[in-house]
Amino acid sequence: MRCRRGQGVSDGEEGAMVGSQGRSLPGDDIWSSVARSPTVLEARASEAEGERVGRLLGVKGGLREVVKQRLCCQLQGQQHRGPEGEAGGRNRGGCKGSKGNLEVRACALGGRWDWEDGENRTGQAPKEPPFHARAVGLGMRKDGFPKARVQEKRHRLPALLASTPSPPQWRSPGIQTAAGRETAPGCGATEAARPPVPIIDFGNAQEAYRSRRSWELVRSLLVLRLCASPALLAHQEQLLHLTRRLLGQRLFEKLMKMTFYGQFVAGEDQESIRPLIRHNRAFGVGSILDYGVEEDLSPKEAERKEMESCTSAVEREGSGTSKREKQYQAHQAFGDRRDSVISARTYFYANEAKCDSHMETFLHCIEAAGGASDDGFSAIKLTALGRPQFLLQFSDVLTKWRRLFHQMAAEQGKAGLAAMDMKLEAAVLQESVAKMGIASRTEIENWFTAETLGVSGTLDLLDWSSLIDSRTGLSKHLVVPNMQTGQLEPLLSQFTEEEELQMTRMLQRMDILAKKAAEMGVRLMVDAEQTYFQPAISRLTLEMQRKFNVGKPLIFNTYQCYLKDAYDNVTLDVELARREGWCFAAKLVRGAYMAQERTRAAQIGYEDPINPTYEATNAMYHRCLNYVLEELKHNTKAKVMVASHNEDTIHFTLRRMEELGLYPADRQVYFGQLLGMCDQISFPLGQAGFPVYKYVPYGPVMEVLPYLSRRALENSGVVQGAWRERQLLWQELKRRLRTGSLFHRPA
Repeated sequence: MRCRRGQGVSDGEEGAMVGSQGRSLPGDDIWSSVARSPTVLEARASEAEGERVGRLLGVKGGLREVVKQRLCCQLQGQQHRGPEGEAGGRNRGGCKGSKGNLEVRACALGGRWDWEDGENRTGQAPKEPPFHARAVGLGMRKDGFPKARVQEKRHRLPALLASTPSPPQWRSPGIQTAAGRETAPGCGATEAARPPVPIIDFGNAQEAYRSRRSWELVRSLLVLRLCASPALLAHQEQLLHLTRRLLGQRLFEKLMKMTFYGQFVAGEDQESIRPLIRHNRAFGVGSILDYGVEEDLSPKEAERKEMESCTSAVEREGSGTSKREKQYQAHQAFGDRRDSVISARTYFYANEAKCDSHMETFLHCIEAAGGASDDGFSAIKLTALGRPQFLLQFSDVLTKWRRLFHQMAAEQGKAGLAAMDMKLEAAVLQESVAKMGIASRTEIENWFTAETLGVSGTLDLLDWSSLIDSRTGLSKHLVVPNMQTGQLEPLLSQFTEEEELQMTRMLQRMDILAKKAAEMGVRLMVDAEQTYFQPAISRLTLEMQRKFNVGKPLIFNTYQCYLKDAYDNVTLDVELARREGWCFAAKLVRGAYMAQERTRAAQIGYEDPINPTYEATNAMYHRCLNYVLEELKHNTKAKVMVASHNEDTIHFTLRRMEELGLYPADRQVYFGQLLGMCDQISFPLGQAGFPVYKYVPYGPVMEVLPYLSRRALENSGVVQGAWRERQLLWQELKRRLRTGSLFHRPA
C-alpha cells in the first residue's frame, strides 16, 4: 500500500516506526543528551522488507523508543513528511498510520521545530524530547517484528544504539547529489560502491557538443534558424518543389543531405546509418531505429483510403455504423490523419500485401537494432500492420464496457473516484446487470467466480475488463444498452469472414515482430496513435506484454499524457502487471495529435479528450511519471522511458531518481529524444552514465520528405526550447573560435 505525501505512514500491515506502547522513556540522561547534542537519525525501509514503512531503533523486548530532531518516515524508499500541524495537534509535521495497527506521533515541545531541516527555530534546547513516537499494536507480521535499521549521521546515542542491528548500506560520503545535499557516510560495501545520481548541467555548451564537429554546429544553427521562420514554413512544400526543379534530383538530394536531411535523418539504409549509431554510442547515446518512409498521398487519396479501410461492408451499405459511438466512426472530414500532426508518421491501409511489406520493414529495423548494440530499441505502429476498421471497432467495445462500469459505480455512489479506487459490491452489480438485460442471471453467476471476486466480494475495473478478455470469449455474446436509444445492442459488431481473416493476420504480424525482437534482444516500442484507435492499441499491446514480458521487459506501451485519462491508464496497467506477474514497461510522451484531436471532438460532437492547458498536461506527465518511478523503486524489472524534450521534466526525473535511490547503472529509467533535436539534453545525460536514446529515422531522401516537413514544423512549435538550443550552439561556436579549436575532432 502506498503512502502518499502528507500521510506519513501507510495503512499497510507490515513494518512499523515504533515506540513503547504507553511506556515511559528509558531515561532522562538520554533525553537531555539528545537535547544538548542535536542528532539526526534516518531510518530507511530495506528493499527486502519494503512496501510498508521505515523502522526505528530495535532494542530489548517490546520497548521501542526514538528520539530525534528530524523524523523521517521512509516508505518504499521515499521520505514522507506529515502535513503541518496535523500529527499530535501541535507539531509542524507528523506521521500517523491507520487501521489501528500503527500510530506514530511527532510532537515538537518546548520549541518550534522545522520539519524539513530539524532546526530549533527558538534557538533553545527543548524542555522535553523534540519528538515522541509510540506504536499501537505491535507484532503486525506473522514472522515477527521486522528488524530496525538505523543510520547515525552526527551523534551516537550511547545505550540505545548499542543494541541495534547493523545499519543499512549508504552511499559514499561527501558526494553532491542531484538534490544538492551531501549524502551520509557509507555503511555497506555494496551501496557505498554505487555512484550517486550525478548532477547534470544542461547549460554547459562545451560538454553538450563535444561529440559534434564545428560544421555540424553550423548546420544545426542554420536548420534551427530556418525552422523558426513562419514565412518559410508556410510555403515549404512549394519551395521544396521549386528547388528540386531548379537543381535537379541529384543536386537537390545533396543539398538536403547538407541541411534538413542531414540534421534529422541518419541515412538512406541500414548500412549507411551504422557510423552515426556507433558515433553516438561512443558518447553514451543509444538508438531507436525508425524507418521514416511514408506514402506521398494527396489529401483526397488519403481520405478515400481511410474511409474504405475504416468502414465494414455492412456500414458502407448504409447500416450498422450508427451502433458505434461518434468518436469511433470514420468521418470524411478527418480522413487525412496527417492534418495538424507534426511529430508522428502516418500509415494508410491499402491491402494485406502492403501490411506484410510494413512488417518486413519493421523486421529489418529490429535486426539492425540488434546488430548495432546489445540494448537496442525499435518502434512500430499498429496501424501499419492491419485494417484500421478493427482498431476502431475494438476501441468502441472497450470504451462502452468501461463506461458501463462507471455507470454502475455511480449507482453505488462511487462516481468521481480514481479508477483503481472504484470497488463495486458484486451482489449489487449482478442485480444491475440482470435488470439491464445484458445477460441472464445464470450467465452472470458464471462470470463472477471465486477467482474473480476473491475474498472481498467486490470488483474493480480490472476485474470487470477481464470479462471481455480474449481468453474468455464473452464479448461475442454480450450486449450493452445504448444510452441514447435505450435499446440493447451487440457489444462487438459482426465481422465478415474476410474481415475476421484480416484481423487474425494483424495479430499474427504483431506476434512475429515480438518473437523477432525477443530473438534479437531488442526492446519493442508500440507507438501511441489517435484516441479513436488508442484503446485497442493499448489493449493489444497489453496482450503482447502478458506473453513476452514474463521474464524481462521486452514490449513497451506508450502513454500519452496530454489525455485526461492518462493517469488512470497508467495506474490500471501497473496494477494489472503486479497481479499477473509480468514486467511493466512504458514510454511516457506528451502527445502528437493535440490540434487534430481537439478539432475532431468539437466538430463531431464528443468530449475533448485532451487536457485543457499545456500546464495541465505537464502536471499530468509528472503525476504519471512519479507514480511509475515509485513503482520502479520496488520492482526492479519494471522500466520506463521518459520521452521528453522538456528540460523541466528531465530535472524532475533526475530529482525523483535521487530521492528514490534509482541509479543510472540500474538502467530502469531511460530517456529519449529525437535525432537532431535537444542534443544539449541527450549528450550530457549519456556522458554522465544515464541510458539515453535518440529516435533515429532513416530512408531515401525523397521518401522521407513528409517526415522532414513535420520535423521543421515541430521545431517551430517548440520556440523556447529551440531558442535555448540555438543560444548554446552559438556559445560553443564562439568558444571554439576564441580558443582556436574550430577544427575540433570528437574523441
